Amino acid sequence: MTVKTDYHSINVAIEGSVAWISLNRPQSLNALQEEMMTELLQTLKELNRDAGIHVIVLKGEGRGFSSGGDIKAMLSMEGEEEFQRFMDMISELAVTLYAMDKITICAIHGAAAGLGLSLALACDYVIAEEGSKIAMNFIGIGLVPDGGGHYLLKERLGAQKAMQVIWKGEVMNGQEAYSLGLIDKVTAENKGLQEVEKLVAQLISSPLKAMKETKFILRSALVKDFKATLDLERESQWRMRQTDDHKEGIKAFTEKRPPQFKGE
Repeated sequence: MTVKTDYHSINVAIEGSVAWISLNRPQSLNALQEEMMTELLQTLKELNRDAGIHVIVLKGEGRGFSSGGDIKAMLSMEGEEEFQRFMDMISELAVTLYAMDKITICAIHGAAAGLGLSLALACDYVIAEEGSKIAMNFIGIGLVPDGGGHYLLKERLGAQKAMQVIWKGEVMNGQEAYSLGLIDKVTAENKGLQEVEKLVAQLISSPLKAMKETKFILRSALVKDFKATLDLERESQWRMRQTDDHKEGIKAFTEKRPPQFKGE
């Protein structure tokens, strides 16, 4: 089948059995808004139906992978209905990436934060350059992780460590994230794509059918729980958006100052 490659906010390139997807809003550090997520979801679904594609690489153009959800876009939302549609799209994107019948790799350089980090962790392999800035930093604006961030952190770190990472919301470099067990490999600066290309070459000369069967066996039993976590995140995120701490977090963010939270 022919996969569409002509998009506005992402770039798609097909090289044999490998698809390269680049988030392409470099002027906003690839912040995720409706257009980008719609295009990314459409591409992933098309690729998943294409029997000739076996490996998918997700990366970012410009100075980083993704700074997370587009805060300006979120602030412009009017009411709960629009918010819930946005969260439904996030959930569908996360489930599609997590459960797809391909081997997926995320290449991180620069920022991989918030929702951007959730999407990265939904991939089978995560490779980051040592100077990357990796953070599950929703706490800084009084919110909880979405995109399945709770589940994906728990899967890699265990529940107790995942909870502490979410509470701290601190920025880690590639080596710190690797030492914690959050990512699979750390590389020198500007060497990330070279490492990804080596992994791709290794994969396409591997028994991929058997590998994908293993992925199916392991993930199929987990998808129900993953979806349940996404539902809880959606409900919690709406409640948190009504809190004084969130309003203060956003105000502090726009004013470029530390927030003064009160636990309210």
